[in-house]
Amino acid sequence: MQLPLHSLAHDLKKDFNPISWTSKYRRTTVPYLISMFLFYRAIGLIAVFLFLSFVINPTIPPPSDFFTILIAGPIEETLFFGIPLYATGNHIVVMATGVLWAMTHLLNTSTIQLDALSYANFLFVIPWIFSSFRTWISGKGWFAIVSHSLWNITATFALPCINGNSCNAIYNINWFVALVQGIISSLLMLLTYFLYRRKVRKFE
Repeated sequence: MQLPLHSLAHDLKKDFNPISWTSKYRRTTVPYLISMFLFYRAIGLIAVFLFLSFVINPTIPPPSDFFTILIAGPIEETLFFGIPLYATGNHIVVMATGVLWAMTHLLNTSTIQLDALSYANFLFVIPWIFSSFRTWISGKGWFAIVSHSLWNITATFALPCINGNSCNAIYNINWFVALVQGIISSLLMLLTYFLYRRKVRKFE
């Protein structure tokens, strides 16, 4: 039986409320998760827009090749959210590693100087912390990985190509680096799954 539309709106309103940003989602269906994912991305984009409105020469992150962007989702989600969650079971630890993940985006520049850090990138991923955190503790880590990868691909390559910018980065792949990244990503996902299964067996 399908739940009434007003019930869905009520749950979304509750989950949109900042008071709920450290708790599990009220629903975990794919459409609902997509709605929450887009909600947090919208907040990040608004924060970046407001920041850039007051910055004359914003720092632009250096370009990356296609595979590096694609593989960033699995690596970042498992390393900073999935593994800490299933290894410790402590939500505070997961939030702390999420903050650490956000801070690494400050260094997404060609030069490491205080006045040249990627503050806009940092502001954008702050809401993302809550998005990934809540998705993982809601038992839907796979969605966090997939949505993260799809967003990276869309924002970094698909939209620029549609707008007529160069798409050459898709083909400029360092295959040795890609192989290493692929191995690391696979190992991290396997470790995440192992820790997840170990946690599940404790409650069987």
